[in-house]
Amino acid sequence: MRRRSGRAHEALRSVLLERQGRLFLLRTCCRPGTGIHTTFVLIVITAVTAGWALVARGLERGHVRAPVVLVLAGVVTGVFTHSQIAVTLNSEIAQHVAEVILAVLLFVDATELPGGRLFGKDPGAAARTLLVALPLSLAAVVLLGTLTLPGLPAVILLIIACIIVPTDFAPAETLVRDTRIAARVRDVLNVESGYNDGIISPVFLFALILAGSTSQAHPPMQALGTAVPFAVKALAAGMALGSLLAWLMITADRRQWMTGQSRRILVLVTPLLVHTVTVAVGGNGFVAAFVCGIAFRYVRQTPARRHEPRVPDASDFRLVEDTSSIMTMCMWFFFGNATVLALSEGIDVPTVLLCLAALTVVRVGPILFAFLGSDFTRRERLMIGALGPRGTTSIVFACSPSTRSPMAPPRTPPCTP
Repeated sequence: MRRRSGRAHEALRSVLLERQGRLFLLRTCCRPGTGIHTTFVLIVITAVTAGWALVARGLERGHVRAPVVLVLAGVVTGVFTHSQIAVTLNSEIAQHVAEVILAVLLFVDATELPGGRLFGKDPGAAARTLLVALPLSLAAVVLLGTLTLPGLPAVILLIIACIIVPTDFAPAETLVRDTRIAARVRDVLNVESGYNDGIISPVFLFALILAGSTSQAHPPMQALGTAVPFAVKALAAGMALGSLLAWLMITADRRQWMTGQSRRILVLVTPLLVHTVTVAVGGNGFVAAFVCGIAFRYVRQTPARRHEPRVPDASDFRLVEDTSSIMTMCMWFFFGNATVLALSEGIDVPTVLLCLAALTVVRVGPILFAFLGSDFTRRERLMIGALGPRGTTSIVFACSPSTRSPMAPPRTPPCTP
């Protein structure tokens, strides 16, 4: 009797565990932002991307690039899935995916700089845009924000400035290839768009920590004391791992241990590895990925600088570049979703004015000031100031403030029922 009772008890326990498992799966799949909605979004993204790929040449002749197509698809999708957008964009998974995408993009930006030099063909002009104009633009956004959005504290305005100031020529790549624009203007713009997001990343981190600080005595110093170790660890990890992986790649390539495919895979996993390791040791993964790209590219070009017979193949970066392009398309789709959500809550005139200022006077004014005394003509200076599109960096940074700051209190996961 006891054996039968024990068997019956075990059978009943198995049935209960099975039912609990089914209930858990059912609740998980039926949560907002998952299940049917997620599947629908994936179908739309992949279908629209496939459609764009089939007619990409014709669309580019009409200056219609992939970001425009994906934004329109995101807007249309957002109209029909309006109730699910906020939950999806604020989910932990979406935020972690956005962080990984930005890490890859920062790495790619740092490895794509032209001219075989870290700061392009004109380091002086690059220094003017990155070390003079960029800080002035950040300060100008904060100053204008105090006038247009007086209810927001300065630290929040600094976060907004870090989001809307970085330029990105990925959605307007034809501009930096247009021969009607002076070559040195295109070089400056390319270097600026490659470096500005990496430079702003530690400032953005500092602002996030400062905004999440609970101390009222010395919050700026407390935030700085937290941000500096993050940045130092990121610099060390990015420089060390980027240089090491590039050196190992050169060594293995010289001994013919690698194939073309294995080289491309190694380049692809490098930013993912560096970002993950840096976050695990308490550093900033964005800064580490960017520094890693600079170090990786510099060490990887060593055989070419020494005029060795076996030089790096440009195709080694093709896989990571194509992967970053696909990731960028996904981000533009969700940007279209977010646009629907933002417009549904009404248009705030002061916010629109601040954004317009960021695209015009806040961009042009600091550039003109930074290039005073240079040999750039007035036309070239105005062109550098006028050509400053925003892109994926702004989208990903805009998602980051909703993540928990290292000094902020724990929060309830957004998908918790």
